[in-house]
Amino acid sequence: MRRAPCVDLVFGPQSYHRLPALVARALRDGAGVLDTSFPAVPKFDFLPEASTPLGVAAFLTVQEGCDKFCSFCVVPYTRGAEYSRPAQQIFDEARRLVGNGVREITLLGQNVNAYHGTGPDGGEWRLGRLIRALAEFSGLDRIRYTTSHPRDVDDELVAAHREVPQLMPFLHLAVQSGSDRVLARMNRRHTADDYRRIVERLRAARSDLALSTDLIVGHPGENDEDFQGTLELVNEICFAQAFSFKYSPRPGTPAASAEEQVPEAIKTERLAALQLLLARQQCEFNSACVGRILPVLLEKPGRHEGQLVGRSPYLQSVHITAGADLLGEIVPIRILGASLNSLSGSLVQMESQ
Repeated sequence: MRRAPCVDLVFGPQSYHRLPALVARALRDGAGVLDTSFPAVPKFDFLPEASTPLGVAAFLTVQEGCDKFCSFCVVPYTRGAEYSRPAQQIFDEARRLVGNGVREITLLGQNVNAYHGTGPDGGEWRLGRLIRALAEFSGLDRIRYTTSHPRDVDDELVAAHREVPQLMPFLHLAVQSGSDRVLARMNRRHTADDYRRIVERLRAARSDLALSTDLIVGHPGENDEDFQGTLELVNEICFAQAFSFKYSPRPGTPAASAEEQVPEAIKTERLAALQLLLARQQCEFNSACVGRILPVLLEKPGRHEGQLVGRSPYLQSVHITAGADLLGEIVPIRILGASLNSLSGSLVQMESQ
């Protein structure tokens, strides 16, 4: 607010349930209002019920904050400590969403698989148990969750991937680097081999599981050998999708003031090499879907006349030609074409006519 006097109001993510009062105060006092506190009372107790969603897929926040303190990340300072909503609150919101026509729910959290909310029985529930309970809801056909930390993948969650058909076979599991030296500097508290073993357990539980991840190149201290370790891990795991970035300093985080900052030109070169590999893997994964019949949840009209767009179990966009009466339905689609970012296909029932 000192840097930008024109700003009237600054508020944090734990304060937005107080936004009307904050706006009124800013208008009344004619001075800047600052509220970035972390109140002890959960904001979810004060938020109004969501309005009818515009679609058949929705997000549902179950967890907020992070206690991991990765050296590059500002989230613990801006979102606060990990907080998990009571399971009953989540059930109530899920019922409202399903009642409004939602068929797919994505459970959200900065570190969602660290979920440890109070269950209806008064005990602590982890994410795997929460997913099992939600899978019992009539009309909720698909469940996803994001974003996950490798340290919080427990046996109960792995079992849910094996035993809960509503849980989609697509998991975002951030690794950040394939170098143990860099992972230690990042304060990730897992090694590359830890990540490999977690992936092995998940794929043993569900053989058709596909993975996406986050990767950072050029973290302070990363050398050529470290970067090569990242390429080797990516080659070994084979990701269906990935988000990759050059390291950029976040003020106040340990990495921002660390020595051995990597020159920008080297970060750019490494990112280009990594993204080339990731794009090839994504194209290969999408191409491997050609000829398969996938259940697709049709979500919205496409850009072209008579076109609908939906999502595969692997979160790929799928384009088909079909009538608008199929919107909101999960239909079998034979995949006929693939590009880097989407698939195209035809309705199997139409093929037989």
